Amino acid sequence: MSASAYFQHTVAGPVIFAGVGLHTGSHVRVAVRPAPVDAGVVFVRTDVHDHDNRVPVGPDAVCQTQLGTVINNAADVRVSTIEHLMAALAALAIDNCVVELDGPEVPIMDGSSEPFVQILDRAGRRKQEAARRYIEILDTVVVEEGDKSASLSPSDRFEVAFEIAFASKAIGRQRVDLTVDEESFRAELSDCRTFGFVRDVEALRAIGLARGGTMENAVVIDGDRVLNPEGLRRPDEFVRHKALDAVGDLYVLGAPIIGRFEGVLAGHGLNNAVVRALMANPSAWRMRAHSVELAQAV
Repeated sequence: MSASAYFQHTVAGPVIFAGVGLHTGSHVRVAVRPAPVDAGVVFVRTDVHDHDNRVPVGPDAVCQTQLGTVINNAADVRVSTIEHLMAALAALAIDNCVVELDGPEVPIMDGSSEPFVQILDRAGRRKQEAARRYIEILDTVVVEEGDKSASLSPSDRFEVAFEIAFASKAIGRQRVDLTVDEESFRAELSDCRTFGFVRDVEALRAIGLARGGTMENAVVIDGDRVLNPEGLRRPDEFVRHKALDAVGDLYVLGAPIIGRFEGVLAGHGLNNAVVRALMANPSAWRMRAHSVELAQAV
């Protein structure tokens, strides 16, 4: 473990970006700013003035998981589609930051986490004089829904395995199994985009979803064909994106995991269900923190 892994981190300075929300289609401006030790990740809706506009990230903050992860606060102020930014924050070991946005949804950018990684690289990272805490998985926790499942089990590192299966020949059955750290996330997952089917678009838009979706921010499938002119970034981009989503969905725990996640045909709903199941079983995990004195000696 590198010395920096013992310490909490925030962004070194503010960074501003903008884009369109995948589901709302709204243009949203975002600023990621430094935050103090133990603040965690807090979203702030700067367009909300008549209610509490701070939405701290936490396991119980997740209020919706249909085609994205949505969080809210006690005033029901919501921020949606947080998972790709959360995955980048997790991978780059950003423990504390404030994410200000003037709309209801984090911009989708190109449908992956890579733009967020680049944005956070521009902001830089600043070490804070406090120990970083880790959630160590002590016992296996499993949630199941028919043939779908998600689990967390003990490991001496953070591992993510995912398996998907679709009738479309463009996807088929795919599996990925990785030890996830900053290096592997950048190289193996960060550029993998969200995906959807042409057949679903009209129904999704009728219920207020996918209004900002285009081939600029998603892999679009029609039957057995990928419609994007540039094709796929990787042959198994689909399952790698699911693994990326899981990294972001797990980071709502508020600390990095020492353990193994496995998802089979799962999505945001089961990802959050296994997070809640873990929190409901205190004997299945413990919080670990290295002392700052030890870190300084490394």
